[in-house]
Order: sequence, then structure tokens, then C-alpha cells
Amino acid sequence: MRSHYCGSLNQSHIDQTVTLCGWVHRRRDHGGVIFLDMRDREGLVQVVIDPDTPEAFALADKSRSEFVLKVTGRVRQRYAGTENANMPTGQIEVLGKEIEILAQSETPPFPLNDDFGNVGEEVRLKYRFLDMRRPEMLERMRFRSRVTSLIRNYLDRNGFLDVETPILTRATPEGARDYLVPSRTQPGSFFALPQSPQLFKQLLMVSGFDRYYQIAKCFRDEDLRADRQPEFTQIDIETSFLSDEEIMQITEGMAVELFDQLLGVKFDAFPRMTYAEAMRRFASDKPDLRIPLELVDVADLMQQVEFKVFAGPAKDPKGRIAALRVPGGNTMPRSQIDDYTKFVGIYGAKGLAYIKVNDVSNIHNGEGSGLQSPIVKFLPDDALKAIIERTGAQNGDLIFFGADKAKVVNDALGALRVRLGHDLKLLTSEWAPLWVVDFPMFEEVDDGQWTSVHHPFTLPKCDVATLKSNPGEAISVAYDMVLNGTELGGGSLRIYNLDMQKAVFEALGIGEEEANEKFEFLLDALKYGAPPHGGLAFGLDRLVMLMTGATSIRDVIAFPKTKTAECLMTHAPAPVENKQLRELGIRLREDAKRDDSNKKEA
Repeated sequence: MRSHYCGSLNQSHIDQTVTLCGWVHRRRDHGGVIFLDMRDREGLVQVVIDPDTPEAFALADKSRSEFVLKVTGRVRQRYAGTENANMPTGQIEVLGKEIEILAQSETPPFPLNDDFGNVGEEVRLKYRFLDMRRPEMLERMRFRSRVTSLIRNYLDRNGFLDVETPILTRATPEGARDYLVPSRTQPGSFFALPQSPQLFKQLLMVSGFDRYYQIAKCFRDEDLRADRQPEFTQIDIETSFLSDEEIMQITEGMAVELFDQLLGVKFDAFPRMTYAEAMRRFASDKPDLRIPLELVDVADLMQQVEFKVFAGPAKDPKGRIAALRVPGGNTMPRSQIDDYTKFVGIYGAKGLAYIKVNDVSNIHNGEGSGLQSPIVKFLPDDALKAIIERTGAQNGDLIFFGADKAKVVNDALGALRVRLGHDLKLLTSEWAPLWVVDFPMFEEVDDGQWTSVHHPFTLPKCDVATLKSNPGEAISVAYDMVLNGTELGGGSLRIYNLDMQKAVFEALGIGEEEANEKFEFLLDALKYGAPPHGGLAFGLDRLVMLMTGATSIRDVIAFPKTKTAECLMTHAPAPVENKQLRELGIRLREDAKRDDSNKKEA
């Protein structure tokens, strides 16, 4: 039907007759000559129709935005002074001779051209098939396709096999709620949609596939944020007989190639940082290294102070007191400090202590001090001097403090550090990748109760006896790739020894009966010669979001869900007929029916 894409035309096509198919992006009538900007997935081109072709002119006159047209005409050079340097096709135009209206369009609920403006996201998602026509969205989807194509080519070149794993599987504990699918043939039993292909890719290693990858759909029924969706896409990778360092080198090479070929960004070797160092210096296991601000621990300087805000956490083994120096920050108005105090309150902080440094040569407790703060009067001179020395504060600086349980301090000051970096425009570079390594195996959720930091199939660095005797000190062979404060991917070496897997289950409170009931197939596989193996999974949506500069992964997914996991376009999820429920052996509770009815009325 078409001979060329609109956006593919250039000066090499001058004097050629072409046939285009696409949408009317914009229509203009200038003194009896009609100009149509025609749009398809490759871009825009200007079509000119004059009265010398009365039939085509009449159809062009009827055409409106988003009409679908077939246009045949001759490519010609634009007249001098009418070129458009902002369009790749701006040096040429098509003199339209024949027009066919393939489909008419009602007036769209929002403009799809430069007048798009601040259209609400709910409207965009309801009419996603229109939103996706916008050049910005088309370009993001094209970019995403290029990313997956390059990834496949890279992994194919490095000996990886593309293998699909099941979508209908069984529920496994991986840290989030499963989406369940009732079985019609096995009443009372359920499939689960996979949170990841984790166990299947490990079984592929046991099967001898050696190097596997998959661009896989994954599903998690969890609370959503800007970088979360109930269904998302994962670049899933697993290998055998490679060390953690070798796995990191291969996947780092993939990231380097992606950014070089698609963005022209050349990365040096990614730095390595332990989890402990990242938390100590940046209060985050995914630090944004573009921001030069760092935390400094000062709890040891507060052991003898009477100021309760500091004294309690200083003596609490699970507490932390950290200082965050902001160079040149003492000009910050009190209203701004109050805003930051409210901000850290989101993360559980009860307040935000601070000291403005006016004169480091005049540090003391009392009137005339070179330090300005409501808390100075509560701290002895030796503690104040030690704080200034340890933080490296200079005249004109501001020091913020966090004092509470370590998790609260880390969450609050970690987030504050990032916000300050952006608010004060402190970023030192455009991109800052790194590897965070040596994560703890477990974290304590209740006294004596542990949960996996990654997942229960991660290999510890210690032996079985050490793990059993002191699980809280166990370090895992795990690694996360981080870019600009966002975790792009996480992975680890996996347990391939049956005794070690049983020891990890035991540490997590998973007894032998429960382990056999949930993981019998994995435990059986470990009995038959499992190779040392490991892997990594990248979040494709997050990766594309970062590379395109989008603010949400919803802007790089063709048909995303809302923050409440709804599809406004198809109205999913939706009730089903009672006949379907009866076939599945399911009966809804009356309160569930009422809740659904109330939602409809609302």
C-alpha cells in the first residue's frame, strides 16, 4: 500500500513519486494551498496539496487531525526560506497528487501535536492507543526495541541460549505476593504467575545448558511506585562455571555496549563498593555517586552527652547517629530547613537537627559561638570540636544530623542526601555506575527471625557450620549493578550444594517438611550433580526509563497499569460471570461483592 515511510524521506528522494500512509498530524490552510503534516512511526513529512488537483484538494480540505490517509505525490525540494531545520524531513516536501481517506477520526480527547501540554496521566492511560501515537512515545518504544535487540545480539555473541520458562508455575517465597491463577482441572489448586524465572533458570544450569538468557515477563502483586508495575520485563541471565567477578564482567560489558551504541556514552570500568561501605557513606545500597555528599558516623562522640535525642541512639546497639555536611549550606533559610524536616518525617525521622557553621575558629557552647543551632547549647565543647573536625566542615557549611534506629537514619538521610543533591544542583556528572557487592545473607525482621536480603538460593561466603552458628554475620556472594541511584540489576552465585541449601532454609525457619513441599524439585536436582552457577537479572523497564530520561516506567511500557494495578483502557481487572467462577469452584464472599459494587458506584 505504501512505498515509503513518512519519516524516511530525504533529499535523495527528490523527483521520485512516492506513496505514503499515515495520520494527519497537523492541517494548515494557507491562501488556497493546504499543508498536511503526515505522521507514521518513522516521523513526519510535509505534504502540499494545491487546487491544480481538485479531487485531492477536496479530500485534503475534508481531512482533519488523526484522519488516516493514503497519499501519492512527488518529492521536491522546499523553497528557500521555508525549510524546517527541526524536522529530519525539513528540507523536502511531497506535492500531493492523489489522496484516499482510509479512516476518519473523531476529535481526540487531547492534542497529539506540539500542543499536547499537561494532559493528566489517567486520561493518557484511558486512551493509551492515542497517547502512543505521539512522537515522544513512539520514539521511546522504538528505543526500547533497540535496547532488547542489542541485548539479544550481545548475549548471542557470548554463547547464551534464549530459553523460555513457564508462566504458569507454583507459588514460591520470593519476597512479594504472588498473582494466583485457579486451576479448573485441579479444583482447589492454584498456579502462580512467576515473580521471576529464578528456579527454572537454576534447573537449566543443572540440565547442562551452561549459559541461558530470557527477556521474561514477571509478576508481583505489591504496592506500586514510579518504578514498579504488577507486570514487568526482566532481562534474565544465568551461567555455569563462572565466578561472580566473571559474571559481573560479562554483564558490565553488555551495559557498556548499550550506552555506547545507543547514547554515545562511554563508561570506564565500574567501581566496586561493599554493601557495608555504601550504607556507611551514603545510607543506601544503591548510592547515587553523582552527588558528592557523604554521611559521617558520630555516635561515638555522643556517648557522654546528656542531650536525649543523641544519647539514646548513641548507646543503642541498633542505633545510628550520622552527620551530613552540606558545603555552603549555612545560607539556607529556616523555611527550607523546615521543609526538609517534613521530608525526612516521611521516612520515620522524628526531626532533623542541624548546625550552621559560621566560624570554625570560634567553636564553643554559649553566646558568641561560631556555630548557630538550637542544639549547640546541649553539646559540650569537645563534642562540637570533634564533629567539626570529623565532618571537615568549613565556614559557611551546614551540618544535618540523623539520630534514631539505624534503619530510620539510613532511610531518612539517604533520601535527604539525594534530594539535596538535586535541589542544590550538586551533581558532578551525568552518569555514575557502580557495583555494590558483599550483601548480608539475612536481615532480622523479629528477634531471632531472619529473612533473605536477596532470595533463599543465594550462596553464602561461609561454610555450613559457620552459617548455622552465626547467620546474622553471613555475607552473600551477591552483586547489584547501580546507575545514578537506581538498581539496574541484581544477581548472585547460587547454592549448588544440598547441605548448604538445607542450612539456609533452616536459618529462615523453613523446616524440612515445608522445604520438601515447596521445593522438592529443586532439592532433587541438587542431588544429581549441580554445577556451580550464578546469574543476574536486569529490570528492562527501569533501564529504558533511565536511558530515555523518562520519569516513570509507565512512560516506557506500551500498556502499563496505574498505581492501583488497573488498566484504565481495558478496565481490567474486572468481574467475571458466575458460570466461569462455578467452573473453577470459586464462590465470592458477600463482602467482596459489596466492595466491587461500591467501586462501580464510585
